[in-house]
Amino acid sequence: MDMVILTALGVGGATVIGALLGFIFKNLTHKFSDIVLSFAAGVMLAAAVFGLIEPSFSSGEATYGLGWALLITIGGIFVGALSLNLTDHAVPHLHRLVGADSEAHSNANLNRVLLFVLAIAIHNLPEGIAAGVGFGSDNTAQALIIAGGIALQNIPEGMVIIGPMLAAGVSKKRTFLCALATGLVEVAGTLIGYFAVKIAKVILPFALAFAGGTMLYVISDEMIPETHAHGMERGATYALLVGFCLMFAMDILLG
Repeated sequence: MDMVILTALGVGGATVIGALLGFIFKNLTHKFSDIVLSFAAGVMLAAAVFGLIEPSFSSGEATYGLGWALLITIGGIFVGALSLNLTDHAVPHLHRLVGADSEAHSNANLNRVLLFVLAIAIHNLPEGIAAGVGFGSDNTAQALIIAGGIALQNIPEGMVIIGPMLAAGVSKKRTFLCALATGLVEVAGTLIGYFAVKIAKVILPFALAFAGGTMLYVISDEMIPETHAHGMERGATYALLVGFCLMFAMDILLG
């Protein structure tokens, strides 16, 4: 349990670390941020496949048999992705809101920035759940890899919060508190995911696949489009491959 709490704080704290870096480095190039975010996407892709989806099938096969395990895993992936898709319809996310901020004014600008922060907070909840569910498989090494991938992605996301809020006239103190709040949402999500699968082990195969589906959705719908929007497609692609291969090697060596 101590490891879960520390992981939850680490995953949520990564957003705060990113926010602090955003205060220090206000003019980071798109090239740098795209490479870092692409590397994080590769890490998350490997974590989703090897740490969530594969264990989902293995756990389901041991409990329900081959056919049901396959259906549960595939169903869980799509339900996870659809849940974020529906969330996107209610609250647009990163690449849709950041670009719109630059053309907004006064109160409209501030309202859009607050919507932007709310979007990050809402999307952080299933990411936190994915980190917590990883511990339900009782493979601590895999769970830490999943959490590490999510935390790595949260750093540039935390950095993104700072510029639009300061430009909208929000004070540095309130900007930091907003970043902290988005991180706390992820801490809560991690604990929810962990206790959910601990209380009802029967839902573990579906929960793992659901978490994997949410991560695949974030990678494809948010991270890759963002990293391919500024002329750095080639570098971003190789950064993703490096992140994926690094996590694949860690999975083999730690497994």
